[in-house]
Amino acid sequence: MLIFIACFVPGKEIPDVDIPFADKWVHFLLFGIFNFLWLLARPSLHWRHLMFWLLLGTGFGWFVEELQGLLSFLGRAKDMKDIYADALGAVLGVLIFYICARYAAAKQR
Repeated sequence: MLIFIACFVPGKEIPDVDIPFADKWVHFLLFGIFNFLWLLARPSLHWRHLMFWLLLGTGFGWFVEELQGLLSFLGRAKDMKDIYADALGAVLGVLIFYICARYAAAKQR
């Protein structure tokens, strides 16, 4: 829900920051956290499960960008670079979960 709300704040209400690619970093982190938390809630190391969450995170990012393009009155626009940042964030979330879960499983042995 946080991602949905954050991505639909009207453009004029978003503070202007002097950090290069700040919006891309936000997308990257939001979708990384999104996937990581969902995987914590539904843990599995099966490749289909991991792929499902990777595709879901990426698809959700694409969907949000499509809506931003359609809802131009918000002062937002569809940006393919945001979709790439969302997808990379989704990959990061899955990878971090996978590494942490494998480490935890190895420690239990």
